[in-house]
Amino acid sequence: MPKKWSTKNLTVVQAPTDNAEGIGIFDFTDDYSIFHYGKMPDKIPGKGEALCRMAVANFALLKEHGIRTHFLRFLPPNRIEFQLLRVLDPADGALYRNARNCLIPLQVIFRNSLPPGSSAFRRLDSGEISLESLGLTKMPKPADRLPRPVIEFTTKLEEIDRFITEDEAKDVALLSDAQMDRVKQLTIQIDDVLTKHASKVGLDHSDGKFEFGIAADGEIILVDTAGTADENRFLLGDFHVGKQILRDYYARIDLGGQVRHWAATKVPRDSWPKMEKAPPQLIPPMTAMYRALTERWTGDPIWKEASLEDTITSVKRVQESI
Repeated sequence: MPKKWSTKNLTVVQAPTDNAEGIGIFDFTDDYSIFHYGKMPDKIPGKGEALCRMAVANFALLKEHGIRTHFLRFLPPNRIEFQLLRVLDPADGALYRNARNCLIPLQVIFRNSLPPGSSAFRRLDSGEISLESLGLTKMPKPADRLPRPVIEFTTKLEEIDRFITEDEAKDVALLSDAQMDRVKQLTIQIDDVLTKHASKVGLDHSDGKFEFGIAADGEIILVDTAGTADENRFLLGDFHVGKQILRDYYARIDLGGQVRHWAATKVPRDSWPKMEKAPPQLIPPMTAMYRALTERWTGDPIWKEASLEDTITSVKRVQESI
């Protein structure tokens, strides 16, 4: 479920109860967020609709493969209706063991490769993770593929989500061994479906995150959205098709490092310095790129955008000029 600085807005149509799912609507906005900073000061027009349509296509794709999600229906052009679960925060004791009809308060991170910009490199350098945990025996280079998909976990409901071990994740979410195994099994299955589709349309699916919930009948289901350029990292050749472009721009001021420092020193979020907008000339080609990505992914020429390759060329030209 989104936080207050999410790029999706939530409308509660019918609140969930202890025993029954509710109904919610996600409004995909044109906002973007990077480095856990929260909403950045400008927007990418058309991004919300593009990613909403990509998410809807993925819900249909996953349904074809027998994977249950909370999706109910598409509300064009940029909203979806879905089954709304309870959010029981473990920090205040609201979550309890064997709870049903609730969000699992974890983000499940998966990695198929380690492209430039992956946080795994920083965490390897700092000793937060080991080569063994990634299935490696030597230090990787950017763009190296992993021998098998790697699963990691972060918290979900904290101010700044943090990586935790699998045992910690199971304890935080009060999951049984069988439930944790099911979460990992679903992660691998969903990753496989999306990775194969990405390959079919000429993209490399590098990494991403999924979120899960426990339905009223006790089954673990996919919630939020999956397989869009906000949750997942897609590459065309060696080019990141998504907001890595904006991460790279703000990396010039080490925004990621600043956010980690502010969080570690408990600087209140509303006291964080205001960010300057991205260069305005970067926004139109970003819009075109998101639309071209969605058209490539869905096979539907909704906007009759230029090819993904051409929109990437336009983005690169602007990157070289700023």
